Amino acid sequence: MREIDRERLRATVGRLTRFGTRHTLSSQTDPVRGIGAATEWVYAQMQAIAATSGGRMTVQKQSFVQPVSPRIPAPTTITNVIATLRGTAAPERVYVITGHLDSRVTDVMDFTSDAPGADDDASGVAVVLELARVFATRQTSGTLVFAAVSGEEQGLYGSTHMAAQMKAAGTDVQGMFSNDIVGASSAWDGSRPDPRTLRLFVEGVPTAETPAEASVRQSIGGENDGPSRQLGRFAKDVAENDATDMKVWVIWRRDRFLRGSDHIPFLRNGYPAARFTEPRENFNHQHQNTRVENGVQFGDLTEFLDFDYLTRVAKVNGATLWSLAQGPGTPKNVKIVTAALTNDTTLTWSRGTDAGLAGYEVVWRETTSPYWTHAIDVGDVITATIGLSKDNVQFGLRAVDREGRRSPVAFPQPAT
Repeated sequence: MREIDRERLRATVGRLTRFGTRHTLSSQTDPVRGIGAATEWVYAQMQAIAATSGGRMTVQKQSFVQPVSPRIPAPTTITNVIATLRGTAAPERVYVITGHLDSRVTDVMDFTSDAPGADDDASGVAVVLELARVFATRQTSGTLVFAAVSGEEQGLYGSTHMAAQMKAAGTDVQGMFSNDIVGASSAWDGSRPDPRTLRLFVEGVPTAETPAEASVRQSIGGENDGPSRQLGRFAKDVAENDATDMKVWVIWRRDRFLRGSDHIPFLRNGYPAARFTEPRENFNHQHQNTRVENGVQFGDLTEFLDFDYLTRVAKVNGATLWSLAQGPGTPKNVKIVTAALTNDTTLTWSRGTDAGLAGYEVVWRETTSPYWTHAIDVGDVITATIGLSKDNVQFGLRAVDREGRRSPVAFPQPAT
């Protein structure tokens, strides 16, 4: 985490704002202005980073034509820039981080006015690029994907395509984080700075829940135990430390009122995903034309960002991604046996294939507790019986490797 460079983050944000506008509908051929020039610049940065990886990182421009849609008046090419750092031991296990490259002003269809988009979302793209740079020279067990997606402001189109492509390919995405508006630490009036808090929005009931899954949840509970909630608990646990000097403020909501981000298409495809964003937003600096009214500066300008804060945000993301990629994968096929009435609880699961897997921990908490409070090491087995009633507490299971690293918790489903 010490290698995360404040000045590189600043330089990236500054460069992205100098493309004038990065609106999805802006020029794709102008070499100095518009979304096309910005995309080419990010692609070149990613290629330079990949050159340091010893061949483990590949970079692609994922382009597609978005047909006429809300906020898309004519068929439009949208391009995501994606760098993939292949894992060495468990490459099939994938973790994704995104920031969105496009920007906007007050009128979401205005693609000619300057839209610097420093906070929304050059800050997120800067985090993605900086972590790609730091991770490129290191080996990770799982695969990491660093993406600058486009079309977010027009309707999450780039991330929708990316998530759908991953789902169609059967990609095992075990965690995804959108970094969207992560660069400022002050309140709307500047009077209440909160430079050591980062919000993490995490849904409860899964967006992709089927009617059958809803029926089970309504019967046994679990509305606070979807895969994304477990991912959020994990991030808070591993990213609140002296190295990050940050508090992860987990908020049990998919996103803010009236807002959305690129984690949502991943949720729609059944992947665990969450959104990082700053603690107190200044709406004078979001979705606004750059102007001064009554002595008040409007617009999403670099001068309003706190680059010490953005550096800590990158460290939170880095600590989370590193812990996910280096630790064991989330257990699969975790079941809680309901064949008979009993005051004991038996769990079963499939053994993971991670190199260095040492065993498993059964965790539990009161049904009204937000975080896991108890854990017991049950060893390298595929079933365990605990002398507690499944009626009274919530149970979970996590994998542990020989270095003591733990996976996110898997919430068991009933099985006869």
